[in-house]
Amino acid sequence: MGIIPSRNLEEQRREQNGVTYFDRGVIEGRDGRKYSRYAIQTHFVKVGEDQAALVEKYVRPLYQPGDMLSFGAKVMCMCVRSVKTRDEVKPGWWANHLWRFAGINHTGVGMHEPYKLQLVIDMCGLPRVLLAAAASAVTKLFGMHGVFYKVCGKGVGGIDGFYTRSSFELYHQMALINPDNPDELCAKLYQDTGIPVVLMDANDLQRDQLGKSPDFPLTDAQIQDAMADNPSGQGDELTPFILIRLLA
Repeated sequence: MGIIPSRNLEEQRREQNGVTYFDRGVIEGRDGRKYSRYAIQTHFVKVGEDQAALVEKYVRPLYQPGDMLSFGAKVMCMCVRSVKTRDEVKPGWWANHLWRFAGINHTGVGMHEPYKLQLVIDMCGLPRVLLAAAASAVTKLFGMHGVFYKVCGKGVGGIDGFYTRSSFELYHQMALINPDNPDELCAKLYQDTGIPVVLMDANDLQRDQLGKSPDFPLTDAQIQDAMADNPSGQGDELTPFILIRLLA
């Protein structure tokens, strides 16, 4: 699989029809198909904004028939109000003690924060979290990682926020929880806009596909190929929408 992007943001920067986007270059999938990817810059999306209106404002001016849209999970969380604020989470005894033993995951964020750990306890129940913590401690001795999230399940690995490293003050006080009906959200967005949609929670090490609209033109493997170099970039770039254009 070949990647042919320019890595300089200023070289990638484009403007068309009042929309700013970054040309992430062409990538070739394992099956020989090639894709252009355009990372579309938005404003900082607030809680309760309309996802279809965002697509019409930022994506429609660049859209061509046959294009597909990768919609960032964080923005979808904000739109559908799948969020928790610090004042909605009350760390208890276990959260206030266990967080000190938590590790930091590949993104630099983990359960080493009492509010985030309490949110997981609220979602999964204390017995499952204790089991996950014990299993994680044992398996780390053998070089295994991510067991805590696997045992907890329920999308715990997709919780983002409650950390001070973010460039955005709002994320210091808020956590985003991936929605539990991603296929339905993609289907509704496709119905409203006519643009095939895949919901992605992506970073530089992994691209988690949460859901997609019916009859999406690419297979799951092809979606992974098209997004292999994380064209959405980092969160502070404000490029949650990736327009995918099949070339061959």
